[in-house]
Amino acid sequence: MMTQAEPNDIVITGIGILSPIGIGVDAFRAGLAAGVPGFRRTELLDFIAAPDCIGGEVTEFTVSTAKKNYLRPLRKSVKLMCREIQLGVAAALMGMEHAGLNSGDYEPERAGVSFGANLMSNPPQVLAGGVCNCLNGESFHFSQWGTEGMRGMEPLWLLCYLPNMPGCHIGIALDARGPNNSLTHDEASGGLAIAEACGALQRNRADVMLAGVTGTRLHNVKAAQAAKWDVLATGPAESRCRPLDAGRTGEVVAESACTLVLETRQHAEARGANILGQIVSTGTACIIAADGTADEQAAVERAASNALRKAGLTADQIGHINVCASGHPQRDLYEATAIQNLLGDAVDSVPVTAPKSYLGSATSGSSLAEIAASLLTLQDSEVIRTLNCDEVDSALNLDVVTGSNRTTENRTFLKTSVTRMGQATAVVIRA
Repeated sequence: MMTQAEPNDIVITGIGILSPIGIGVDAFRAGLAAGVPGFRRTELLDFIAAPDCIGGEVTEFTVSTAKKNYLRPLRKSVKLMCREIQLGVAAALMGMEHAGLNSGDYEPERAGVSFGANLMSNPPQVLAGGVCNCLNGESFHFSQWGTEGMRGMEPLWLLCYLPNMPGCHIGIALDARGPNNSLTHDEASGGLAIAEACGALQRNRADVMLAGVTGTRLHNVKAAQAAKWDVLATGPAESRCRPLDAGRTGEVVAESACTLVLETRQHAEARGANILGQIVSTGTACIIAADGTADEQAAVERAASNALRKAGLTADQIGHINVCASGHPQRDLYEATAIQNLLGDAVDSVPVTAPKSYLGSATSGSSLAEIAASLLTLQDSEVIRTLNCDEVDSALNLDVVTGSNRTTENRTFLKTSVTRMGQATAVVIRA
């Protein structure tokens, strides 16, 4: 469904991405086309608490390559960034380059940042000096932490792990002095970042907004948390992540970062930008009972319904749905049931795809990378296939794209994201 373009439409003019299947738009697109998931034994970490130490690692991104290639303007500040922050800032800088936006192409006061991240954990060795200062024999004395333990810590250690720091570093690097907001809502962070960025543009607070995310579960502490709280997949690396498949066994931990450069159509066209797509609408929901029990199914259904209503679309007018499904035995079912209810009689005519089969689960870093997968594949008028979905779970009753990409004339898609806490977002995008 096409509508007449308006000057205040919110359009996508750039993508910056670092993922297990490629860094940068060209490499990422090639990785999608190859149809090979980015899972391998970790090279940058000796051990993580995931089966066989396998995950979706951005192996080519190291401190040295970051300083040399991806974070050159901020190389002196890299020591103040943990890996998640480094990935996020690099994605933003790459996105601006891809958009063709240089200093002088925008007013600093009218360029802003809306960035999603999870709470960040330091690796255990960061605390080693402080812990040793509080040891008496084999006993640790917490009462000494304030006086003795803190002396063993790097003075600026906390700045390396604050989830608002990606937005701070990006604002400084790009001299973006407009709205700057940070969000920490796990998988829902990407959709919320887009919604916040669109709001700033629609309120005429900015001409350019960077909506981005960064996240990881490929981490000493976070992988251990995932092993305890979630269901992690086993099996050969290349077929380990099986979203929506009848034989799915769990999630694969990963890391990624992605930024979408958003502009008003008027601003983008005035500078001759290459427009990749349009943000049509967003929807959000959070459904959780008083006892803390989340209802992921209801949250997805409500967020998606809100997004479609705001877009003026019915479910059967969507070209495809890009789902959050990770291969989790139960949570895939919650989301799939919500999509079934949303589609109703159109359940057999609207295809579904799950990009985590390529990228794994990177918490807040996942959703925008998954959007980029659909957006870029639609440049070839195709819906990206789901890997390793050899037999669609009969309980899901969805038209999952498997085997090969599917040709489409409909360039409008819906992206759904949901957290285990019942927070959900939905974004309607037209490529």
